[in-house]
Amino acid sequence: MKEVIDQLELTYQRIKLFIPERKRPFFRTLNTENIRSFLLYGPRGVGKTTFLIDTIKDKNFLYLSADSLAIHAYPLYDIIKEIFARGYDGVVVDEIHFSNNWIMHIKNVYDDYPDKYIWISDSSNLILQKGMGDLSRRFVQYRMPMLSFREYVYLNEGIYYDPVDVFSNYEHLMHIIKGINIIKLFKDYITGGLRPIFFEGQYCNRLKSLLEKSIYHDIPFYVPSIQENHLQLMNAIVSHLLTSPIPTINISGMCRDWGVSKDKLYSLLNVMDKSELIKIVQRKGNKHIYSKGGKIFLGDSSMYYCFNGNIGSAREAFIVFSLGEKYPIFASDNEKEYDYQVGRYTIEVGGRNKKNKKADFVIKDDIDIPYKNNFPLWMVGFCF
Repeated sequence: MKEVIDQLELTYQRIKLFIPERKRPFFRTLNTENIRSFLLYGPRGVGKTTFLIDTIKDKNFLYLSADSLAIHAYPLYDIIKEIFARGYDGVVVDEIHFSNNWIMHIKNVYDDYPDKYIWISDSSNLILQKGMGDLSRRFVQYRMPMLSFREYVYLNEGIYYDPVDVFSNYEHLMHIIKGINIIKLFKDYITGGLRPIFFEGQYCNRLKSLLEKSIYHDIPFYVPSIQENHLQLMNAIVSHLLTSPIPTINISGMCRDWGVSKDKLYSLLNVMDKSELIKIVQRKGNKHIYSKGGKIFLGDSSMYYCFNGNIGSAREAFIVFSLGEKYPIFASDNEKEYDYQVGRYTIEVGGRNKKNKKADFVIKDDIDIPYKNNFPLWMVGFCF
């Protein structure tokens, strides 16, 4: 055990050396001061570990990742007990679901060490909903989304802007395009920059690995009685959404082709949505617990570009992601009039030549400045 803790301390010191100088502006919105227990969740590769290490680097905390081979021989409770015995005030456990019986161990640590800080992270808030009972109410939950274009501009160019209401107050964004090639920068972002893993190179290969890890290693922790054909079915859902010009799936057809019940398919869709692999966009007023909604997109719009997907779906997936971080967004009940209702506005989404129907705004790709009620896709990336 002593050697294991020594190794964790060494690893933590090594990781601290590689914290980037310029960090996501989103980090500033997460207030962890004096919070004894919290869960940080969000898609893989968005910067959760960087945030945790940066936040505790000047605190008397120790960081460890539950997927580390160094700790698998010991119960998590015993490891944390030894960490506290060394005088640490708090512990951060990353990738918490990889630890065996972690729910029981974290609950016991929480109860036995009321003066210590316990921070955990995972790829979905489903981790707290799965059997933690009262503990789920005691853990403050923070979600970290993928990068906004506003953050991407800051990380690459060092230019910081506050979020804007793109529907009513975007004029002061106009001077941005005077200093940078906004179209090129946005293309770089939307095709390979929605996660800060782009700093490491080979973005699309890394994205593929994250997708596989989410399906084969993360989701099985959240879905009871998952089988091999369920994993293959989720891959099939991703592949279908990637290339289909119609962003939805045929529930009856997939159930028949894959030999699963509708309840199981809806359960898989729900956990894929909660894990942000996909995004189910409901129609307004839909109260069903399980639903395929009005439209379904991949959660990360850069996947469409990395894996030769449908570009029309990519645009809409980006709109749903970006605007959905700030506004309630619903699929239209009548697409002859508009594509989405966003807050109190209706919008159309398309390329440069997209015509308006009856929408309040038309959001277009491949234009650099707004005119009349048309504004460029890149501006949406500044809403959060």
